[in-house]
Amino acid sequence: MRTYSKVILVVIFFSTQFSVQAETVDKSRETAITRTIKKVGPAVASVNVIQTAEYTRSPYFNDPFFEFWFPRDVYRRSVKTFGSGILISPDGYILTNQHVVEKAQEIKVTLPGGSDYKAEIIGSDRNSDIALLKIEGRGLPYAELGNSDDMIIGEWVVAIGNPFGLADVSKQPTATAGIVSSVNLDLGREVEGRVYIGMIQTDASINPGHSGGPLCNAEGEVIGINAFIYTGGGYSEGSIGIGFAIPINRAKEIAEELKLYGKIDRSFATGLSVQKVDRYLAQTLELPRVTGVIITDVEVGSSAQKAGLQVGDVIINVNGFSVNSRRDILSIIEDGDLRSGDSIHISFFRDGLYFEASVKLSDV
Repeated sequence: MRTYSKVILVVIFFSTQFSVQAETVDKSRETAITRTIKKVGPAVASVNVIQTAEYTRSPYFNDPFFEFWFPRDVYRRSVKTFGSGILISPDGYILTNQHVVEKAQEIKVTLPGGSDYKAEIIGSDRNSDIALLKIEGRGLPYAELGNSDDMIIGEWVVAIGNPFGLADVSKQPTATAGIVSSVNLDLGREVEGRVYIGMIQTDASINPGHSGGPLCNAEGEVIGINAFIYTGGGYSEGSIGIGFAIPINRAKEIAEELKLYGKIDRSFATGLSVQKVDRYLAQTLELPRVTGVIITDVEVGSSAQKAGLQVGDVIINVNGFSVNSRRDILSIIEDGDLRSGDSIHISFFRDGLYFEASVKLSDV
């Protein structure tokens, strides 16, 4: 009887030791990255879209003569595309990229585990490449949004999403890890005419389908919305370790306006009318070179008049960029994502001297 009791005690001892060691091993496998994935993963959405695609076809074998008189036929068809998104509230608001849902006829959102929802577009903004979706639900898992102004170059980040539609197969999002490679990158209109400013660069692998998904820090906070990658041949498919995400602070600001108004109001006025400076005007005004635009009219009571600008002034640059047409000024405003209430810094030439002025963009 005593021998039997001793055997039981030995078995209990070794079982306890094994359990403690197993628990220790499990805990040692946990890292900031695994905790981030566990925390954010349930709020990552797979966004499946049926879009309208347009393509042309010529019955004249690309002969320029016939195509001039008989333009190509335009055809439309429905295609299926996919991307990612991130739930930002328990009542179903989802952040994603505008290019993910552009020309969407129907949007289906799948959450981890396989639950499907029909989504509607609350608002989208092509300029910033941000869209806000909504699914019906309560108590849904959602992610904590961080502060993208507080990032550290070199800190760990995790990109989570639906690359190549794999999340639709596994019913779970895919995660890749890397670091913040750079911040505050102004890429201008580098990708299909969209404006990407203050971007986050990361070497966390971002692939087709990751677009619209979250870039998270090691505290499990979303600090960016994954947007696109750079390859040796340009901005395309095939990750080589250079990916870009829209800072979450900018995305939040856009999303709040989309939630209220369904669009971003970029209508503005300066009260200025201008025309390009030609060689004759440059000689007449004794300009050092043929450059800039000359002010031909200043609206009474406008912000331009209040800033002291006058007819005949020659605008040389705006916000540090050279201008040679009205379109140049508009592009600078658009690329800076400026709106009514913001100001532009103008350098201009008058009576042989250079001056500067700050002009507020007013409502149209």
